[in-house]
Amino acid sequence: MRIVAINGSPKGKTSNTHAMVKAFLKGAQEAGAETANVLLAEKQIEHCKGCHVCWTKGPGQCVISDDMLQVLSLLGGADIIIFASPVYFANISGMLKVFMDRMTMIGGPQPVEKPTKERENTDAPGVQVPKLMMLSSCGHPTASEFDVTSLWIHRVAQKMHMELIGEIYAAQGKFLTAPPELLQPVISDYLQLLEKAGKDIATDKKLSVTTEKLLEQAKDGFDSAARGI
Repeated sequence: MRIVAINGSPKGKTSNTHAMVKAFLKGAQEAGAETANVLLAEKQIEHCKGCHVCWTKGPGQCVISDDMLQVLSLLGGADIIIFASPVYFANISGMLKVFMDRMTMIGGPQPVEKPTKERENTDAPGVQVPKLMMLSSCGHPTASEFDVTSLWIHRVAQKMHMELIGEIYAAQGKFLTAPPELLQPVISDYLQLLEKAGKDIATDKKLSVTTEKLLEQAKDGFDSAARGI
């Protein structure tokens, strides 16, 4: 089992999103998975020029020379790909969007209109298609802040012909890296829950019913506990 996370937070290792990814991957590693945590903040990835050379010369043929091919090589052979991002202006970060625009080089000009079952026979036989997950944190306390991100990742899964096996969202994510004393036990429990999620995915490629229920309960953030501060 190989799991690769693409973290689109400009804050890198100091970000709330990184705290989520780090806990998740820790659990996956404990379950025996090989993991990689790619911090886009530490990579040089330029904006797509929209020249479509990659569509005519073949996948991976890009006119831009930067770290994009290096990151794509890390995705090779992945069983699970995690896209992770903070919520910026009710959407994914610009850094992750720039990366996804450059993913054009592994695709093509055709739109995705057919449902999954009709596409099954068009996929190359024997090609391993990774499964997909989304992790995101937000400073606001309401789960509705993730609505656009959720819509986006579902569209990405459709466009990339991947199965979306989990979405994990943490509102009031600022407490993940700097919790007041009163919230420290709550945050500790949540990070352990993320570790459990990582173990579930590494073992069964899906979240257990119990883990999924607990994550759903936590999606509205730590609002009730925070009221006591």
